[in-house]
Amino acid sequence: MRLRLAGAVLLSAAAYYVYLPLPSGVSEPWKLMLLDALFRSFMQASDVAHALGVCHRVHLLNQVVSWVEEVEARSCSAVHVTDSSLGGVPARVFQPKGGRQPKRGVVYFHGGGWALGSGRMRSYDRLCRKMAEELDSVVMSVDYRLAPEVVFPDQYHDALAASRAFLSAQVLERYSIDPERVCVSGDSAGGNLAAAVAQELGSDDTLTVKFKVQALIYPVLQALDFHTPSYQQNRAVPILYRPVMARFWLQYLGADASLEPLLLANNHSSLDQRAIGAGVRSKLDWTTLLPAERRKHYRPVVRETGSPRVMGAVPELMDTRAAPLLAEQGVLGGTPKAYVMTCEFDVLRDDGLMYVRRLRDAGVAVTSDHYEDGFHGCMVFAFPPIMSSVGWRSMNNYIHWLDQNL
Repeated sequence: MRLRLAGAVLLSAAAYYVYLPLPSGVSEPWKLMLLDALFRSFMQASDVAHALGVCHRVHLLNQVVSWVEEVEARSCSAVHVTDSSLGGVPARVFQPKGGRQPKRGVVYFHGGGWALGSGRMRSYDRLCRKMAEELDSVVMSVDYRLAPEVVFPDQYHDALAASRAFLSAQVLERYSIDPERVCVSGDSAGGNLAAAVAQELGSDDTLTVKFKVQALIYPVLQALDFHTPSYQQNRAVPILYRPVMARFWLQYLGADASLEPLLLANNHSSLDQRAIGAGVRSKLDWTTLLPAERRKHYRPVVRETGSPRVMGAVPELMDTRAAPLLAEQGVLGGTPKAYVMTCEFDVLRDDGLMYVRRLRDAGVAVTSDHYEDGFHGCMVFAFPPIMSSVGWRSMNNYIHWLDQNL
């Protein structure tokens, strides 16, 4: 009887910890709750370790990722897999066996807030294998350096160096890649890097080979407005909470973590910030850039007066290499044909949708692939053990778009 009672208490406690009220439209809510409970456990443990001075919170999280998720480079009957480097940056290379020559090529940047993850993770390994096999494409998954050891612009420089090397005659010839059929892609923070690279290389007239397409998966593109409709709507929706995204930004930009409340209040982008002119504000004015069905009933949060010291301390908030949404229209117009995936239950939804609008206004052909039941990170959870339904759908549609456009 006591064992039954103890079991019931433990089960109730576990259910209480796992349960989280979620929007009715989100895909497979219990899977998302379990995933969130796991993430919260790791995050809370890392916060404790950080507070006790045992290690940086990011180091513990990455150690867990290494133990649980990282896999060796193992070839299979369809794909040859090796660990190599690209422009001096570590990369995992997936080469389909047989098939046509030359092949298509994709350079991919993983997500993780510029601080977590690796292209050697099981989820990215499976994704890139599937891409290589189904697209008959060489896929190179780049392991750029991570915060806190390095901060912006080092991650960007790694992504740029890898991309330049990928487009070089030496690499294209070595891997038999068709220079007319190359793509830059990434998810979340990796989507940020892919967008920034596409802008830089699209503007470089010295290049003889350029990307044919860019494919951005729920990208993070700006840090001036933490009160877009998607930030307001999804502030408490896993797996990417609003404060966590602000923390990732501050880590990436090498800024003081104590600035987090100021960012979350939009004090850093108040009207008295002289560095943020009308031209900059127009590039993320969601009242004009978003369709009515995404604006819904939400109102802009624009402070008359704020904290001028923030922009002085973190001028990188305005750097288009960190915030591609702020790029000039001429720069956007030089980028390749685009695919942008967004999810309804994601704080970054509006970053992607505003970028879609700005790219179209600049004359770029864009496919906007929106998932009404999607959540941030869903695509990399397409495989076991999570096997997200919306993750599987989004991944297959992403690969199908590449197949049709690359």
